[in-house]
Amino acid sequence: MLHRTKCVFLNGYRLILSSFRHVSNVHPLFTPLVSGERAALARAITLSESTLKKHRDENLLLMDSVLKHNSNCNSLRIGISGPPGAGKSTFIEALGLYIASLNNKVSVLAVDPSSTRSGGSLLADKTRMQHLSVHKSAFIRPSPNRGHLGGVCRATNDSIQLCEAAGYNVIIVETVGAGQSEIAVANMTDVFVLLIPPGSGDDLQGIKKGIVEVADMVIVTKADGNLKTAAGLIKTEYSRALRLLRNHDDLGWKPFVATVSSLTGEGIAEAWEDMLDYQKEMISTGKYYEKRKRQRVSWLWDHLQDELFSHFKKDPAVRKYQNKLEKDVKNGIIMPSVAAQQLLSYFLDGRSVKD
Repeated sequence: MLHRTKCVFLNGYRLILSSFRHVSNVHPLFTPLVSGERAALARAITLSESTLKKHRDENLLLMDSVLKHNSNCNSLRIGISGPPGAGKSTFIEALGLYIASLNNKVSVLAVDPSSTRSGGSLLADKTRMQHLSVHKSAFIRPSPNRGHLGGVCRATNDSIQLCEAAGYNVIIVETVGAGQSEIAVANMTDVFVLLIPPGSGDDLQGIKKGIVEVADMVIVTKADGNLKTAAGLIKTEYSRALRLLRNHDDLGWKPFVATVSSLTGEGIAEAWEDMLDYQKEMISTGKYYEKRKRQRVSWLWDHLQDELFSHFKKDPAVRKYQNKLEKDVKNGIIMPSVAAQQLLSYFLDGRSVKD
């Protein structure tokens, strides 16, 4: 039976959900999800990524159950980013296979850039991670960023928690490495790893201070063959940079630089142990839980910003004047800041009339 609206109470908060299909307050995907069914996990992530109103409403109900289920979850969330050519996918596959060999369940959320024209995305991570993608203890989900700044899509936060509900205790989030992505992924993971290729030594002065400041570990990749010596030199240079730019005394952890070879596997086991040491240190000092609490508040405002912008773009008054204002901005008739204020006025005036 199709219900146009449904009133539900989630932890004491009253929500009106539109176009709702289910009589129960428990989403039908929840039981197969927590049973570890991969198909259910894939469908749940698809639901969280949908921009349709009815799907967003269903996702709210599902995520409420997931929140309660994950209350005692001590998973390790790893954020990985780096410039093009750093070998992110190769490193993630080598790391993921090693972690899975230790009786862990590994999920990889790889956010791919979307075309600003067509909205299409390459979504090629499963192709690049051929061995990990077919491993029984691994789950790889490439997702388009739909134009979101930094390559982290709106649903990534929900996807992390859905993977944890499905029994994956190690969640790896790979970003496209496009400027602000490092900041975004650091706000949703426990440990953030910055990958650097050995050929970037001459560009050391070009390191973005903000990126280095959020890195918990810096790993120089491709430390094998003819590049092994170069990787060692880069390690020394970045170690000096970290001492100047960063100190995590407030967290009880000092970031450091390591080298790995994803091809030979050298340094992979050590990198994993370093990540576990980081988690243990954070848990022992209570910083692990404090960080996650701060992140949940950050997610609140991220979701609110996304919801507000979605309503803004769909507002009839905004849609009515948008093309004209865009044309005037394009032709230099009006400043972008003035046009923005004008659109905001149309939006707020419409809200007050409806209220």
